[in-house]
Formats: sequence, structure tokens, C-alpha cells
Amino acid sequence: MHRVVVLALDGVYPFELGIPQRVFGSADGLYEIMTCTVDGAPVRSNADFMVSVEHGPELLTTADTVIIPPFDVALISPEIPDPVMRALTAIRAGTRIVSICTGAFMLAAAGLLDGRPATTHWLLADDFRRLFPSVQLDPDVLFVEDGDVLTSAGAASGIDVCLHLVRSDHGSQVANQVARRCVVPPFRDGGQAQYIEQPVPEPGDQGTAAARAWALENLHRPLTVADLAEQARMSNRTFARRFRDEVGASPGRWLTQQRLARARQLLETSDLSIDQIAGQVGFATAASLRQHLHAAIGVAPVTYRRTFRTGAAAS
Repeated sequence: MHRVVVLALDGVYPFELGIPQRVFGSADGLYEIMTCTVDGAPVRSNADFMVSVEHGPELLTTADTVIIPPFDVALISPEIPDPVMRALTAIRAGTRIVSICTGAFMLAAAGLLDGRPATTHWLLADDFRRLFPSVQLDPDVLFVEDGDVLTSAGAASGIDVCLHLVRSDHGSQVANQVARRCVVPPFRDGGQAQYIEQPVPEPGDQGTAAARAWALENLHRPLTVADLAEQARMSNRTFARRFRDEVGASPGRWLTQQRLARARQLLETSDLSIDQIAGQVGFATAASLRQHLHAAIGVAPVTYRRTFRTGAAAS
């Protein structure tokens, strides 16, 4: 059985601490999930209670995957405490290591992210770059996978990366079933850029919401950025810039995401053929739908339809 060890650090965030157990624990016994601290003693959470565990750092030597949940931002430092460093050093070579949110700061301080791509919460991106300039930080994505090291953004991105690991280990059918049991999307499109705070528009300022609503009603058409820009009464360039500011993705990428979302809904709820679905959501051919769906979630339309229809009954 694949053993997942969660390392609870001082100031740990309770919500994210529970994500591995909730996600991996919903995979019908495929994983064993255990929690430890760097010395086996209780640790403070960033809430008003302590977290008591039954294991110390020796558990890390037995792990197949180690997950480091986030800890209080007030404890972020370019230096890693000696007990934490000793604990991380105990991890066997080749073990998969995953961080959630501020957990990436600890991995970076330990030198595990030097020269590697990584992410963390967008709100902390400037601090991260200042402290660890050798890390290739991308604050716009939900998670980054670089070999045996994965880093994820804040809060719910911990669910995204754990579901990704289930999908990588056991395929989409198991991951989709886990997602249903946790009542979360099996795959979230877009990145965390869509959540970054943007300046509030001035009263009467024209945005892209109306154009997006129009696009959703006309997905069957071969829409272009120029079509959407015309609806918003903007130049193509202005529209593309405003669209990215408001949505966190380019108009073209957003359109593809919406077409896929509609296609997935039809695959789950209708008996339409793949060709018919492709036409209704604006993909030129069934082959185009297959290509985009496989790129997004790693499965073919027929497999997706079979998985969700049987998965719903199994759940």
C-alpha cells in the first residue's frame, strides 16, 4: 500500500492539514495516510488549538509520498529550523514530496527547489521571489509538477494536487470517483491568476462580462477574439488585456475551457454522439474534441462518459 506521510509543522493550517486524509482516504484503501511532526510532540495550529500526533520524524523514512501543509505566514523565514532540516533529510531518495501553499517556503529553504519550477499562494509571490531567487516561481498556476517534487498554491489547490496524484497513480476513473465523494471538481480549469485581486473598475467602466455571457450562448459558433471584442465594443488588444485581468486566462483559452465544460456536461447527461457533441460546443470535429479533452484531463470522450456514468452509480 502506498504510504502518504503528512508533516505537520508549527503553525499548521488545519484545513489543509486534513486535505490528504480526505482525498487519499476516499480512494478505497489504495493509500495509507499517517501524520507526524518533526519531534513527535504536538504543534500549534494557526487556529486556537493544538494538533497532537502519534508519530515523529522516523515515519518519514517509510513514506512513499510526503506532504507538507502550509504554516502561518508569520513563521516564514529564509532559514530552516534544525529539527525541520533533520526531518526532511530523513526522507528517502526518490520519495515524492508535495507542498501546499506556504509549505513551498520550507522546501525552498531546504534547497529542494533550487533551479526548479514551483508555485505558492499568489499573495506571497513577491516575498518568495525575494527570499528564493533561484527558484523558477510561477504564481499563476494551481500546482507545478517537476519530477518527484510538486508544489501547489493556496487552500483548495491542495485538493487539486492530491487529486492529480490519485489520477497519476490510478487513472481518471479512480480520481473522478474520489472527487465525487469529496464533492469537488475532478479537474479545475485555469490557474490561480483568476483569483488575484484586481483594481475595482470605475463606475460605468466597461468590462467583458457581457461578452462572456454572449459567448456561452453561442459556443456552437466558430467564435474568435474579434467576435467577443466586438460584443464588448473594444479593440481586440484592449479586450484581450481586460479579459485576462478579469478572468485570469486569455480569451482563446477561456473559450476552450467553456467548450470542454459544456462537452463534459453533455457526455455525462446526454446520449448524443461524439460528433454531435463536438458540433454543439463549437469544436470543428470530433477529433478536435478528443484532442482537447485528452490534453485537459487525460481521457477520451468515450472513456469519460463511461467513467462518470458508472462512477455515479458506484458513489
